[in-house]
Amino acid sequence: MAIPSFLAELRSFVGTRPLWLSGVGAVVRDDQGRVLLNRRSDSGRWSIVGGILDPGEQPADGLVREVFEETGLVVEPEALASVTVSPLLSYPNGDQAQYLDLTFRCRRVSGEARVNDDESLEVAWFAPSELPELDDYARYRLEVALAGKTETVFSFTPPTGDPA
Repeated sequence: MAIPSFLAELRSFVGTRPLWLSGVGAVVRDDQGRVLLNRRSDSGRWSIVGGILDPGEQPADGLVREVFEETGLVVEPEALASVTVSPLLSYPNGDQAQYLDLTFRCRRVSGEARVNDDESLEVAWFAPSELPELDDYARYRLEVALAGKTETVFSFTPPTGDPA
């Protein structure tokens, strides 16, 4: 899985030490109410589609870019569902990162969902009642976005009940 050139350059200075990065995630629903997920090639786990913002990139623009790059879909962000901080993540190559994540509720505009780059092993639509196994953080962000509230949620609290 390729990392953005700005991040590769930064990693040449800091090695695998934890980095604070800006990320975006898309909770995309189709006309049948299903949710788009991807099975990530770095971890093999299902997750919401998303990625790292490029320096100076507007979050909604970066989200649309990431969704298209990974799935071939064009989406329109409809609402900012949550602003959260991820747990500290360690990647197979030893890199560590923590993300300020902006999760958007989106609608599909055009295209057919498919694996469109090397960041995903699979891309699929799931009914909200039939989701695959997700880590707590991805599940929380997904549940908040699907709740459809008009207010943005500004924290991640490990699941103990209603996420909203």
